Amino acid sequence: MTLLHPAEVWITSHTIPVNVWSREAIDFIKNNFQGFFDALSTVLAFLLDSTTAILHAIPPLILITIFALLTYVFKKSWKLALFVFVSLLFILNQGYWDHTLETISLIVYATAACMAIGVPIGIAAAHRPALYRVLRPVLDMMQTLPTFVYLIPTLVLFGLGSVPGLISAIVFVVPTPIRLTYVGISNVPRPLIEAGQAFGATPAELLWKVEIPAALPTIMAGLTQVIMLSLSMVVIAALVGAGGLGEPVVEAMETVQIGRGFTSGLAIVIVAVILDRVFRPAKETS
Repeated sequence: MTLLHPAEVWITSHTIPVNVWSREAIDFIKNNFQGFFDALSTVLAFLLDSTTAILHAIPPLILITIFALLTYVFKKSWKLALFVFVSLLFILNQGYWDHTLETISLIVYATAACMAIGVPIGIAAAHRPALYRVLRPVLDMMQTLPTFVYLIPTLVLFGLGSVPGLISAIVFVVPTPIRLTYVGISNVPRPLIEAGQAFGATPAELLWKVEIPAALPTIMAGLTQVIMLSLSMVVIAALVGAGGLGEPVVEAMETVQIGRGFTSGLAIVIVAVILDRVFRPAKETS
């Protein structure tokens, strides 16, 4: 047993009650705003379940063909379209199609929410340095705090299901579009802005016609990162009943099924590669 110095004994015996404060904060939020969280949970669950149901209603082979055709239309690459087609056929062959559709629904809403929240905040932070100085430590904490920690308050507020997984993914991922949008807007060449001002552009016109177009590659890079980070939360979300491809991974861990764990993990990798190739900027796809 380590002998402590009297000063160390005093420090350890006067613990700052952070755990008590955090528990009381969650209890306060739950007791006073539970109606809001119940309504939000109902809406989000309806959106996730409805999207998944629509995808399930389409025969797998037809949906796989649609995904491949959309890939060709947007990326103009028959090789990538063929890769998408064959990869999704493999997932169907391995029996993970339903799980994949659940994962796609989760990623779609997590990505949409993160970009809708992150891009405006990033733009505001780029225009107001004081705001970014306030946001920076908060973003650092959100990105470094273990993801399992997010599950505790979300479980208390939203219960088991896909919604706490979605909320946890949003909290973990949203700092990325904020930071990358901030970087993109902040690094717009000054001569471009001065040229716009010289032609009498209003601040709104400068934003939409100069700053956002110039920062668009960085913002799109943020979109790709948001998708990948959302997908990385699949297994974590499965621990709270979110379903998706993380569910067979968790089941394989619990029952030590090496084959099932490998194939379900491979399905996650395939979905990640497909999404990365499809949403990567065209000049980087080749």
